[in-house]
Amino acid sequence: MTEEDNNLLLKISKIEDLAGMTVNERLYVSGLMKEFDRCRKQDKERAKQILSWLRVDRTSIEKIIS
Repeated sequence: MTEEDNNLLLKISKIEDLAGMTVNERLYVSGLMKEFDRCRKQDKERAKQILSWLRVDRTSIEKIIS
């Protein structure tokens, strides 16, 4: 894991009420919307990792990425 990834995880850990948000809201408030959109097309494993960091359940991740 890179230092940038560690910084993202720290930022995500400080977001309040993450569980009460939609996936789009989680991506927006974390600042990961653009990176996720890029990764969804070019690096599906990274896209899955981002969603996992945002505490999206595995079933939803598979539906979103496939």
